[in-house]
Amino acid sequence: MTDTADKPARSLGRKTIRPTLRPRELMGETPDLKGVWKAKVITLFPTAFPGVLGESLTGKALKDRLWQLETLDLRRFGIGRHRNVDDTPAGGGAGMVLRADVLGPAIETAMAGTSPCWPLIYLSPRGRPMDQPLMRSLARADGVTLICGRFEGVDERVLEHYGVQEVSLGDFVLTGGEIAAQALIDATVRLIPGVLGNAASAEEESFAGDLLEHPHYTRPAEWQGRAIPEVLMSGHHGRIEDWRRAQAEALTRERRPDLWARHRAKSDETG
Repeated sequence: MTDTADKPARSLGRKTIRPTLRPRELMGETPDLKGVWKAKVITLFPTAFPGVLGESLTGKALKDRLWQLETLDLRRFGIGRHRNVDDTPAGGGAGMVLRADVLGPAIETAMAGTSPCWPLIYLSPRGRPMDQPLMRSLARADGVTLICGRFEGVDERVLEHYGVQEVSLGDFVLTGGEIAAQALIDATVRLIPGVLGNAASAEEESFAGDLLEHPHYTRPAEWQGRAIPEVLMSGHHGRIEDWRRAQAEALTRERRPDLWARHRAKSDETG
């Protein structure tokens, strides 16, 4: 987003205020666009979105309607005068748990009218780790609904009843699922045709073929006594591709032996 150039700024002390397009305006009420991938997010903090998703390529693609984003405020479905969404854990223990009779109606509202190819995911530290195959699978779906947990988690009966898939950002615990949801959406949206602009970018990056990405260089030709590798300046595309492949293999073997083993196994199967 850029400031509106044709309107003068107003100065208040040390602050300058200009009219701007606020990120959430990208999420204004719009009808579902046929064939356009959409993320629906169930959250207690809808103002956290689009967040970083409203910036750079994902923000431009959101503005251009290459994908859509909708938040559902879980508090809307709360119980009683104070819209309570949680209660103490059955059997005792610390923290609070999101109630089944709150989260259930929110899920049904979010999933109403969606196609069979529309995953329902709960961002949870006990879920399967996020990886590139998952993102490719989600990008091929019609959309995704994400549940952002809070407190100690959600009533297990909700996960069982709706067949919710649990997905984890990593082996650590966050205060809620909103950051993980934005990471998942970002990694998926960039795979949607037209978002990156150059499809080769997604094909050549890390994890595209079970290998980490090769090193990158740009101007200046020499910096702090370090020169760009000669092969990259040669103009010989065959040598450049061989060098990049060798670098990707070496990095993967050194840093991610798990990926290297998988890569070798696939090579043996096709070789």
